[in-house]
Amino acid sequence: MEIVLFWYRRDLRDEDQRGLSRALRYAKERGCRVLPLFIFDHDILGRLEDRDDARVSFLHRQVTQLAERRQGGFWMLQGRPIEVWRQILSGQLKANSQFGRVVAVFVNEDYEPTALARDQKVRELCQERGVEFHSFKDQVIFAKDEVQKDDGHAYTVFTPFSRKWRARLAERTFEIEKEACRPYEGAYTELRLQSLSLQEIGFAETQLSFPSTRVATKILEDYAEQRNRPDRLGTSRLGVHLRFGTVSIRQLVAKALELRADTWLNELIWREFFMQILWRFPRVVGSSFKPAYEQIQWLNNEEFFAAWCEGRTGVPIVDAGLRELNATGFMHNRVRMIAASYLVKHGLVDWRWGEAYFARRLLDFELASNNGNWQWVAGCGCDAAPYFRIFNPELQAKKFDPQMDYVKTWVPEWQSRSYPEPQIEHSMARQRALQAYAAVKER
Repeated sequence: MEIVLFWYRRDLRDEDQRGLSRALRYAKERGCRVLPLFIFDHDILGRLEDRDDARVSFLHRQVTQLAERRQGGFWMLQGRPIEVWRQILSGQLKANSQFGRVVAVFVNEDYEPTALARDQKVRELCQERGVEFHSFKDQVIFAKDEVQKDDGHAYTVFTPFSRKWRARLAERTFEIEKEACRPYEGAYTELRLQSLSLQEIGFAETQLSFPSTRVATKILEDYAEQRNRPDRLGTSRLGVHLRFGTVSIRQLVAKALELRADTWLNELIWREFFMQILWRFPRVVGSSFKPAYEQIQWLNNEEFFAAWCEGRTGVPIVDAGLRELNATGFMHNRVRMIAASYLVKHGLVDWRWGEAYFARRLLDFELASNNGNWQWVAGCGCDAAPYFRIFNPELQAKKFDPQMDYVKTWVPEWQSRSYPEPQIEHSMARQRALQAYAAVKER
């Protein structure tokens, strides 16, 4: 029996799953069987600082559920992907003897620089071994250069990008894979292949909880009015599911259009905007989109940064956000902007420090959006907030948490003597930041 391998990555679902549906279609036409697999990537997991990283628990839980739905015939492996694939295609793994020749590998595309390099290596290996390699767009509506200027250049400002994105969407219908993902009889192998426990891949179970994939219709209908209020449940909390592909972007966009939830749709477009920026300009990983801003003279006070990370700056709305993040793996988006601005503009701490901390703690961490939003706040990215836009955290709290309910939840001692005074005075910090940025602008 010839085997088609489907490699799950950031697409941990069976519903409306582009690559999986294509693998099933191919296998049916060829009389093959499909064997799904997942590789716990040591190149990624090895960089994580916390052995109880909640995202690994989430990942393992979702992969295990996929395997259980197969009732066998699912392969969990671990290691460096290229090395694992060399073993698979060379027939070196014990389970290889249980099935026939691998004729094709199917995947869904990933657009991060390291993922692109990984997939190119696997593609070349497959070509060397005479194995077909097929990849498909699944995690976005429009990928790479599908939304670009008429002259072929990239959009680096969101508003015109979003207009073209919407125009392109209106020109075509996107197909939600319904029937195609339903397996035909005998589609999958019946082999009981290996699974891995969380402990076997070197991690411990998290104590954090995860949001549902289901969002109340009212939240989406009221999103425009409620999304900036951290004291209310007004956002979808779907970020972690978009990150790992446990929900379909096509179904979410269809839902937004159905409900006319335009503001929520705009957030999904922002995600794709930052993804195409990362694909077009991979240098943004670690560098400012605007090179001149590499010359900013950051203070990088380590004690101030530690206080920011731990939520003890003396600024209630900032401290509430960091405490929420550390306790739950989530921070409300409005508060993310306030906290990031406070670190970069008030503290003159390099935006990369904050970006790295969010990357460590956020359940919904996604490289393109995290990088893009930090550079937006720092004023050094594409379509950035002007460098002279510096949030006043006190005014932001009055506007978006008027009864201080969000602050009371996470900083219950904020009015007591035990709560510290702010380390930095706003007007002084604002002037200092303006001078530091102006020095760069004048060069």
